[in-house]
Amino acid sequence: MSKLVPPHGGKGLVCCLLEGSERDAELKKAEGLKKIEISARAKGDLIMMGIGGFSPLNGFMTKADWKGVCEKFLLEDGTFWPVPVTLDTNDEDVKEGDEIALVQDGHVYATMQITEKFEMTEANKKWEAEMVYMGKGEDSVDGNFWKLAEDEHIGVKMVMAQGKYNLAGPVKVLSEGDYADRFPGVYLTPTQIREEMEKRGWSNVAALQLRNPMHRSHEFLAKIAVEVCDGVVIHSLIGNLKPGDIPGDVRIECIQALIDHYFVPENVINAGYPLDMRYAGPREALLHATFRQNYGINNMLIGRDHAGVGDFYGLFEAQEIFDRIPYQNEECPEPGKALLCQPMKIDWTFYCYKCDGMASMRTCPHTKEDRVILSGTKLRKALSEGGDIPDHFGREEVLEILRDYYENLTEKVEVKMQKAASGADM
Repeated sequence: MSKLVPPHGGKGLVCCLLEGSERDAELKKAEGLKKIEISARAKGDLIMMGIGGFSPLNGFMTKADWKGVCEKFLLEDGTFWPVPVTLDTNDEDVKEGDEIALVQDGHVYATMQITEKFEMTEANKKWEAEMVYMGKGEDSVDGNFWKLAEDEHIGVKMVMAQGKYNLAGPVKVLSEGDYADRFPGVYLTPTQIREEMEKRGWSNVAALQLRNPMHRSHEFLAKIAVEVCDGVVIHSLIGNLKPGDIPGDVRIECIQALIDHYFVPENVINAGYPLDMRYAGPREALLHATFRQNYGINNMLIGRDHAGVGDFYGLFEAQEIFDRIPYQNEECPEPGKALLCQPMKIDWTFYCYKCDGMASMRTCPHTKEDRVILSGTKLRKALSEGGDIPDHFGREEVLEILRDYYENLTEKVEVKMQKAASGADM
């Protein structure tokens, strides 16, 4: 009997990936089906449905699911889910009852039975953007959201650029893409991570979400988790990011360098998952906790400005949202439908010269002038501009990897420093 937290939804791991002869037959059938080109986001969502990372989802959401998730954090059947997982198209000809092949650049990722086709008007897209992406930061309040979001919030831009229709229905996933080849030993499915944690005897596990190279605050958060849990999964996004972010292979190399030199390896798993960032701030923090539960993880490290972009979200809004989602203060009507992976809420962390070490706002009594403010955005900006990296910002083994990456870049993207990363609110 496993001591790990059960998968979300109460149905075990729902894996839509076909294998062997069943996959071969479905691929052959897909040759004769109408082909719908999918986005990078949809490709990642499909792979997560394939490997069980999005359990209990077995396909793209209906209109009722989409509306319930946006409005109440609930699927139509009452299961908690924080962000829409939808498939958009501009194709006028596909209709309910059709079976289609989902492709990207000629590669077949899945087949799908269309159970519903519903229109996404501009009003519907704006409503989704407001419900899912509007936060409490200064870029969202006082009428600022729609002045800024369509130009400066990449998640909102993705929503507004979606096609005219959403297609709903179950999928049969036929490919995991090239992640296993690009990230051997790091791209791990929920089943594989669960097996590794069982082998190590873990039952109380934390996840550290990463989309930036690992600096001293990330290291500190991971070590807090190691101290109070059986182990930590440093779980990096290896799908697509926004321009200017550092690619997955470089970040994975940085993490491994840190594990090799500054961690007890038996207490850490270095892993990656195949999603694109949505940059949905608090809602994405909930999504990160939801699918981590499927990986067997029961604690989600949530620090400052988790999954944020610009200044659209309050610094700790991603922590606060966990206190107001369904079933948190009342008994869930059915087992498995509530979110069981809980947040480990960590205050703003930094290096303090007077403390002579890493600290947080809860432990350090000193002033802003005594602290090295750490953030991934601040690190990327300094490296991209060839600036000096302050002492104690990162480990030298990691900075060497990052400097080499930036020195070999042929095209650089300006990194905008948001208020949340600057330390202005400390």
